[in-house]
Formats: sequence, C-alpha cells, structure tokens
Amino acid sequence: MAQTAVLYKVLQVKEQEKNQAQIERVQAVEQFEIVANKLYDQLRKKEVAEKQLSHKMREQFTMEIMKEQSRYINNLSSKIVTLQHHVQQARKKMEITQELLNEAFIEVKKIEKMIDIREQEKNAEERMLEAALMDEMSMRQYNKQVQNR
Repeated sequence: MAQTAVLYKVLQVKEQEKNQAQIERVQAVEQFEIVANKLYDQLRKKEVAEKQLSHKMREQFTMEIMKEQSRYINNLSSKIVTLQHHVQQARKKMEITQELLNEAFIEVKKIEKMIDIREQEKNAEERMLEAALMDEMSMRQYNKQVQNR
C-alpha cells in the first residue's frame, strides 16, 4: 500500500505538470492566433492597396500618388515579412507546447497504469490470503469433526 501511496503522489505531481502544459498550450495557441490575425490584416491591407494602385494606374494619376501608394505597399510588405517571422515563431512554440502536453499525458497514463497494476496485484494477494485462511479454517473444522467422532 505504501508503494501505491507514493505512486498517487507522483500521479498528482504529473497531473499538475499536465495541467500546466495544457495552460501553456492554450496560451501558445492564443498567441499564434493573435499574430496570425495581425498578419492576415496586413495582407488584406496590402491587397486593397495594390488593387487601389492598379485602379489608379488605369485612371489619371500623378507620380506623387503612385510613389505614395508604392511606399505604403512597401511598408506593408516589410510589416508582413516581420509578422510572417513572428507567426513562424508562434507556430513553433505552439508545436513544442503540444509535444510537451502529449508527453505529460503519456506520463500520467503510465503512472495510472502502474497504480492499476499495483492495485490488481494487491487485490490478488488479498484474495490468495483470504483463500488460504478459508482453507486453514476448513482444515481445522474438519479436524475437529474427525476428533469428535
């Protein structure tokens, strides 16, 4: 029973680690979504700006408007490159936290399986002891009956 109690304590620690890993994964996913949404917004802005530039080029436009629109698109492009890097980092962190969470789940399952095996062994031992006691009681009772005859 002492071994099982130790395993229950280990299980409790592993479950805390698993819960912490779940929290970290949720945070990583949320961070990824935030950065990915920022990237999406910048890509949409760039798309709109390019459409506007294309439309203005078909119409009458000045060089100043074209330069301004080009600078704006270049600025958006540099923001997009930066955000793509942040998205990659956030994705990598999310994947790492998922791996850690998977490992934590596996560790918890291992400990639960060990506890289950130990409890089954304990129950089997108790049944064997009970059967041995019943056999001994039966033998004593039989011996009493034989002596009383």
